[in-house]
Amino acid sequence: MSRPLLVIALLFLIFPPLTGCINPFAPGELEGDPVADLLGDPSTIEGFYTRFEKAYELRDTSLYGPIIHPDFTFTFRDDERNVDITWSRDEEMSTTYNMFSRSYDISLRWNNITQETIEEDRTRARIVRRFNLTVMLSPSEIYRTDGSASFRLTRSDSTNNWRLIAWRDESDI
Repeated sequence: MSRPLLVIALLFLIFPPLTGCINPFAPGELEGDPVADLLGDPSTIEGFYTRFEKAYELRDTSLYGPIIHPDFTFTFRDDERNVDITWSRDEEMSTTYNMFSRSYDISLRWNNITQETIEEDRTRARIVRRFNLTVMLSPSEIYRTDGSASFRLTRSDSTNNWRLIAWRDESDI
């Protein structure tokens, strides 16, 4: 075999293994957490709200449950009886599961923050934020509401995820 042919043959034998681990059709690994980028990073307040919104829109209690604190309370005003109604995390998860499973589509939009208080150690926050919520049970049965949600968020230290410990619903049903 002539020398040029031998060099070409060796290149074909050596070169493919060297480039075999490079696939021009497969993207490289992304930096950061792609789940947090898409679903929100609950270690930030804005990321917490994004995760909350995505849990509603995807109707997924596996996203919703981890952002709800074990000591959670939900409160709303029953204007007809002129009393506040409060329930626990268990009732919240059950109610939310039922809403998610019975709905055809949910759209939640967080709007402006009207009040925000974050403690100096960044482990507790109180945020009042406007929202628009649409729940479609069927194409002919659509419920829309807007209003404010007063959230109290907590976490054990400033690097952990925020969790919702108290929610006072001030929606305009």
